[in-house]
Amino acid sequence: MNNYSLHSHNCWTDNQLQEATLHIKDGIITEVIKGPLIPTDLPLIEAGDAVLMPGVIDAHVHINEPGRTYWEGFETATKAAAFGGITTLVDMPLNSSPVVTNVAAMQQKLTASEGKRHVHCGFYGGIVGNEIVEKGIKELEALLAAGCLGVKAFLVHSGIDEFPNATLAALDKAMPVIKAAGVPLLVHCEWEMPIKGEDLLSQNPTSYPAYLASRPKTWENEAIKRVLQLCQKHHCPTHIVHLSAADALPLILEAKRAGLPVTVETCTHYLFFEAETIPDGSTLHKCAPPIRKHPNNLLLKNALRDGQIDFIASDHSPAPPDIKELETGNFQKAWGGIAGLQFLLPASWTALRDHMSLSQFIPLLTKHPADFLGLGEIKGKIAAGYHADLVVWDPAQAFEVTEGLIHHRHKASPFVGQTLSGMVTDTFVRGERVVGNGKGRQRNCGEIILKE
Repeated sequence: MNNYSLHSHNCWTDNQLQEATLHIKDGIITEVIKGPLIPTDLPLIEAGDAVLMPGVIDAHVHINEPGRTYWEGFETATKAAAFGGITTLVDMPLNSSPVVTNVAAMQQKLTASEGKRHVHCGFYGGIVGNEIVEKGIKELEALLAAGCLGVKAFLVHSGIDEFPNATLAALDKAMPVIKAAGVPLLVHCEWEMPIKGEDLLSQNPTSYPAYLASRPKTWENEAIKRVLQLCQKHHCPTHIVHLSAADALPLILEAKRAGLPVTVETCTHYLFFEAETIPDGSTLHKCAPPIRKHPNNLLLKNALRDGQIDFIASDHSPAPPDIKELETGNFQKAWGGIAGLQFLLPASWTALRDHMSLSQFIPLLTKHPADFLGLGEIKGKIAAGYHADLVVWDPAQAFEVTEGLIHHRHKASPFVGQTLSGMVTDTFVRGERVVGNGKGRQRNCGEIILKE
């Protein structure tokens, strides 16, 4: 069905919820008619009192295919995304193998996604080690010309040996090239420094407080300070991924007020979970930077409400149960990553519903990431001429996360057993109803998104 109407009493348009009817043709919203439904000859899909809003855009996902498809792949990741109301995601250059640091590896990614994209997929490239200083910038220029939506770098070991952390000298050389391409540099901001006191984690490898102490806020603060200095030097768009340490917010706010092109995201798990309630041995909660304590996470929520943090992402980084050390509970050995792609929308809303209105919340998952990715003229908004990437969901409907609901490749997730508010019933990808009434319908509707 490529020509139809979609009506809701709670449609998110013109920055508010109001009754409206969308006319959709060939994957594009052709008209938005505000007010009560006016009968037409077009087929009608009725959303009733559920919220109809732009599809969620997740700008930080690890799909891992090719090379580690047994961790996660395009088939399962994009299906889970669709069931969670996500219509566009952007895949990180790791943990696939090969990692995407050149055009050949990026082409392997694109090929691997064929026939498996149930939502739209964009791709980032990566900078590793000191290679750009030693070998020159040609590979980076070619990668940018191939259409990657940004370039990712780590300042600490990534967990994947094929993707070593970039040096500051490499970032210094890369930033002018990235700026010229009109895309952001995305940085994992931790700067490893000696930790005062005893090595608690070696002595207590199943202790979550010991793991938390092993990656202190000072690591994030120091890394962010160094990255902002480079941003000030080059005025290259610079994005801080998965901020967990609220102590760094004054630094970021100062940079923004000075006019630097800085953006920052935080993640669902930093808003929903708290260190005080994570049991020892629960390696499902291990991620880097770590989930911190309640006072810190409350500051993150306030910063989202006040516009200091730009948007929310999942940082979906799944792994097989054995690599998560579920049996041993060993935080030293366990893979650090949260499996939560499917629950980005409901878990974020559950965490934030007492801190902001729906009108404040919706842009954090739609318009703001669309603008960040350079897609703000076609996605992230309900208006004539925009892509019909849409989600219907009920913010008030509570549900328990069970393994049977999960469409990720592996069911192991810290969200299992949690009660969330915000049931997704329908997801439209370029007008195609990929999920309808909570069940899968159309498949393979997602497009590849490249920087023009």
